[in-house]
Amino acid sequence: MTTGLSASADVVVVGAGIVGLAVAREILRRHRDLTMIVVEAESDVARHQTGHNSGVIHSGVYYSPGSLKARLCVEGSSLMYDYCDEHAIAYERCGKLIVALDDDEMAGLDELERRGRANLVPGLRRLRADEIADVEPGCRGVAALHSPNTGIVDYHRVASTMARELRDQGVTFHFDTRVRSLERSGGITTLHTDTGALRASYVVSCAGLWSDRLAVGAGADPDPRIVPFRGAYLTLNKTSHPVVRGLVYPVPDPALPFLGVHVTRLINGDVVLGPSALLVFARDGYRVSTLRWRDVVDTVTWPGTWRLARHFWRAGAREIMMATSRRRFLDDVARYVPAAREVGVREGFSAGVRAQALAADGTLVDDFVLSETAGALHVRNAPSPAATSSLALAREVVTRIEASSDWRS
Repeated sequence: MTTGLSASADVVVVGAGIVGLAVAREILRRHRDLTMIVVEAESDVARHQTGHNSGVIHSGVYYSPGSLKARLCVEGSSLMYDYCDEHAIAYERCGKLIVALDDDEMAGLDELERRGRANLVPGLRRLRADEIADVEPGCRGVAALHSPNTGIVDYHRVASTMARELRDQGVTFHFDTRVRSLERSGGITTLHTDTGALRASYVVSCAGLWSDRLAVGAGADPDPRIVPFRGAYLTLNKTSHPVVRGLVYPVPDPALPFLGVHVTRLINGDVVLGPSALLVFARDGYRVSTLRWRDVVDTVTWPGTWRLARHFWRAGAREIMMATSRRRFLDDVARYVPAAREVGVREGFSAGVRAQALAADGTLVDDFVLSETAGALHVRNAPSPAATSSLALAREVVTRIEASSDWRS
């Protein structure tokens, strides 16, 4: 661990997840003369959302046309495939099915098709019930959307490659260094960390689960606040024949920014079921039992939490049951991939924690959120599809930075 830290640079990027690394990379692509530091609370890159997701390269079906998510996901997926080709990172365009199980889900499927076509998702097509087996022989439903451009990749490897690129360009990394606050004076921002001080002309905060605290401490609006949702995954037992060829998703609840428990084939060959979406009381709550009192206070004192609970208590109760019952997990998936129940799952869960922005009125924010304070830009909300969108999101962030009066002033 670094002690007595004291350093300065033109730009400091807070957070070494895939978004922070992509932003650092994009800044140097445009401004090669700048000095840069990347500061990270953990001991390596990609220790939170980047390294705990299902590795999907999304195609852009779900997101409201005109939103940042819609635009940057479609652009970002293309950039991500190009980046993987350039750096010989393994991926597979295995495709995705979004399956309607009955007539009640057809309106939701229709809306996803409308969004996908408005977002110019490549190759999107509608399947009848008798066509589903041509794409996924083990899947059943009354209709489906097929997105052949959806893929899988190891985002931890992508992030590690970006970090190596940055080091090769002279970027300094400070790990095991948590930024506590930002203070702007005389055109310089001081980053107060638990190991000393850093100074920068400009700061980009990509702090994920802790992004709101840095932003609000620097003078940003307290709305929205990050609330942590734990997503648990089960892994299917190995089989001689694959249960799925690619990815199979249900039609999601349109009122929530979660995609439902789905079946995902990982780039390493494993097949996982998940994630769930359980509100937890620790921003690093990879275990349900983990509790951080500051996180508890931040969540329960936020008015949006109680408004969300009143409106979605049934969904919350369902997620609690999912968190405690492997059988419930399997039953949920077996509705559209029956073989999952027959194959069974390995012991134990894997889990990630989603940094979800929650507005004071109880709305789960369903778009990327960027805000600015003096000498800093803050990525306030970047859940899925942030990994897919990271290279395009970085372009958006840097373009906004360049328009700031504090940039290179």
